[in-house]
Amino acid sequence: MDLVLVILLQIVTSVAMLALISLGLAVIFGMMRVINLAHGEFLMLGAYAAILATSRGINLWISMLIVAPVSVAIIGVVVERLIIRRLYGRMIDTMLATWGLSLALIGLVTMIFGNTNSGFSAPLGSVAIGGFRVSGYELFLIVFTLALLAAVYAVIRFTRLGLIARGTMQNPDMAAALGIDPSKVYAVTFAIGAALSGLAGALIAPLSGVVPTMGTAYIAKAFITVITGGASILAGTLSASGLLGTVNTLGSFLTTPVLGEVALLAAAIVLLRLLPRGITGRFLRGSL
Repeated sequence: MDLVLVILLQIVTSVAMLALISLGLAVIFGMMRVINLAHGEFLMLGAYAAILATSRGINLWISMLIVAPVSVAIIGVVVERLIIRRLYGRMIDTMLATWGLSLALIGLVTMIFGNTNSGFSAPLGSVAIGGFRVSGYELFLIVFTLALLAAVYAVIRFTRLGLIARGTMQNPDMAAALGIDPSKVYAVTFAIGAALSGLAGALIAPLSGVVPTMGTAYIAKAFITVITGGASILAGTLSASGLLGTVNTLGSFLTTPVLGEVALLAAAIVLLRLLPRGITGRFLRGSL
């Protein structure tokens, strides 16, 4: 029974991790229809921001929860103003531009920090479950991810900012006629997506270690999750994370971690073959 509970916790942790690393990409792609191939590097920048802040004596939790997302949000505003702003509606050009940005960021961070593994230990110790022990930090990630999803839902669904953002993305000309500057809304939305990515990178740093190329380990999973989930930002991300995270964890437990990754990819391919518009293209229509 203890083993079953531990496996269930590992499944929930895997689901939470997938949702966490995909949420920023889901906001940018779901609301702005921008494919950001530098998403993995935003994760990486958030991790390095947390490491730098911690090394300067700032509290670990403040570094991860405040410094990292704010730093990457600022970088996101700069990227949107200098690059993305000129490419709205040109999806292929945006992909190429963000791919080039991805390579540039990896090279820049490698020059500054070197190609070595950095990081910090996971806080909160461990929790006993029968004869097994599980990471207290992983349990924190589960709770925090749920709270973050609820907060993002509340902002998009119930606040003036969310209403303006959704309206502008659907009809920018009408928003402009009502006195709203669409370019500012785009910048704020992209910054929020970048901040969520930086936050995710900082939170996974204690579990994965930090290197300049760490984003490549997560970008494929994030894209697979977002595309499998479909058009709905939160419902799609959560449903796809639940399915793919469960497949990945069970595949890793029954075979090997490598085959678990293969099982995740195979499940995504089958799902997209059956549901070309994603999970929320067939189910949960009209959800956020």
